[in-house]
Amino acid sequence: MALIKCDFFSEVLTISTSMTVILPEETSTQIGLKNNRNEGKIPTLYLLHGFSDDHTIWSRRTSIERYAAEYGIAVVMPQVDHSFYADMEYGKQYWTFISEELPKIARSFFPLSAKREDNFVAGLSMGGYGAFKWALRKPQDFAAAASLSGVLDIANHVNSVHQEESPISSALFHVYGDSTLKNSEEDLFYLIRQLQKSGEPIPMLFQACGTEDFLWEDNKKFHQFAQETNLPLTHTFTNGTHEWGYWDEKIQEVLAWLPISRS
Repeated sequence: MALIKCDFFSEVLTISTSMTVILPEETSTQIGLKNNRNEGKIPTLYLLHGFSDDHTIWSRRTSIERYAAEYGIAVVMPQVDHSFYADMEYGKQYWTFISEELPKIARSFFPLSAKREDNFVAGLSMGGYGAFKWALRKPQDFAAAASLSGVLDIANHVNSVHQEESPISSALFHVYGDSTLKNSEEDLFYLIRQLQKSGEPIPMLFQACGTEDFLWEDNKKFHQFAQETNLPLTHTFTNGTHEWGYWDEKIQEVLAWLPISRS
């Protein structure tokens, strides 16, 4: 595998930014690692970070490079600050960056597939929410999406945090201002209802959360909604809190679950 720190300029953000990229490499003499690399354009997992993290965190806290090696998949890990993957009310346009500009830039630099069946998105916490939002708002772009300990009830979460005086409350005000998120394109429940009405293909969805996680109630509510609306959803709820040991384990399950072409 090749591990690349890529610094580049974003026209949308009007600033230089960074992403960490893992690319598959076919090897036969490397000791202790099984590498695969299929012919043609490379299937891609966009892997999103959480609120307190950046584009380096998945490669620092997990063995994502080692896990991805056997699947012949590229992993693109962008930097989005505290944005919740949104076009911020008082900040930069991170939704436009992530959903429109980033894939084009990444594919211009690296031989990544643009086919829907070869593209996937996953993330943890804020990134778990971002992964589901991206896939549900752009279902034509992704075959599958996974949320690990995601902030899945964003309207209630933001409303609760706004009642506190904290750095997180201040950061979320810069993202959303005084906007009501319920029944908006930031609301996953609204996006699911709209997508089901549209008749468009819905990406495969994978949800994981530890039962001792502070976001457990968010995740239970989302799972119940999926059942009520007959939304196809693979889920795993086991003991665990909001920490990297849990996410390191679950990202391996996500990779095994993804419908990655082996051709």
